[in-house]
Amino acid sequence: MALFKKRTVGKPGEWYYCLKHGRVEEGPECRAADRFGPYATREEASHAMETARERNLQWETDPKWHDAKDTPEDGTP
Repeated sequence: MALFKKRTVGKPGEWYYCLKHGRVEEGPECRAADRFGPYATREEASHAMETARERNLQWETDPKWHDAKDTPEDGTP
């Protein structure tokens, strides 16, 4: 018995950004590994790459995830 059912048709109003084709799609047209979403609106999906860049920057600069002050520059403990 499969744990997850493969959805070939999206729900109305679900928007995705396809990384492979670089476009916004309504419903999951491409495989999950090739898309971001779902988003509530087409507009949100169209800004998916910008949103991802902003979130990556937040993570990279989050002091809770980086212990640089506790580790010497040469990387030794």
